[in-house]
Amino acid sequence: MSWIEAIILGIVQGFTEFLPVSSSGHLVLLQKIFNVEEGALSFSIALHFATLIAVVVVYREKIFAMLRSPFSKLPVYIVIGTVPIAIIGLLFHDLIESFFETGATLGVGFIFTGLVLMYADSAGEKRKTIEDMKVKDPLIIGTAQAIAMLPAVSRSGMTISGALMLGIERKTAADYAFLLSIPAILAAAAKDLYKVIKTGESALNTIGVLPVALGMLFAAVSGFIAVKAMISLIQRGKLRYFSYYLWGLGALVLLDQLVFHVFF
Repeated sequence: MSWIEAIILGIVQGFTEFLPVSSSGHLVLLQKIFNVEEGALSFSIALHFATLIAVVVVYREKIFAMLRSPFSKLPVYIVIGTVPIAIIGLLFHDLIESFFETGATLGVGFIFTGLVLMYADSAGEKRKTIEDMKVKDPLIIGTAQAIAMLPAVSRSGMTISGALMLGIERKTAADYAFLLSIPAILAAAAKDLYKVIKTGESALNTIGVLPVALGMLFAAVSGFIAVKAMISLIQRGKLRYFSYYLWGLGALVLLDQLVFHVFF
């Protein structure tokens, strides 16, 4: 992998990890269109940790507060919200992996995410805070996050939309969704790390120090920008603009999958 490819993948990972457009879908699409391989599993781990750094930096004060009060509502609800993705991930791991290998669900996934975002942005009043939430709320939001294990279904899009549909206030919805992403990103990195340990592969050997460092740097910076931008866009009720993009992209992907077969 060249350093330019590493930068491209880092930027794509950083922005799409937190923008509601699906990082997995865009990385699969990028590989199909430009014949860019994602590279070593250990490089994927490096990018995951870079995006993790971005969200931790943005929410460092809330994270420190949760560490000081681990049994307050927010950390407890993050644990509860993580349960659905853990269960579904264990039960349906092989099936989900098969979707990634073929890319067959990309077009439908993009369009579905767009529909969810459009509905959530306009659905009802949003006044609930963390203190107003009940146990069912993080379970529902966590289930929405689990659905986003499918290619081209956005994790941030599903969790933010799930929170908004439950009537949770916009800033609270954004904060909870991004904090909930931390265990999910760690789990994704841990899964790849397990594979790396089994194979003995190292990105520093197969890709090189410079591409790995550049990929991580650009992933972290773009991830930080994406989180900050998303908080503002959610508060201003602008999720629908991502719907238009996803519908257009999904339509193009479906056309190629069903008619032209240039990339699929």
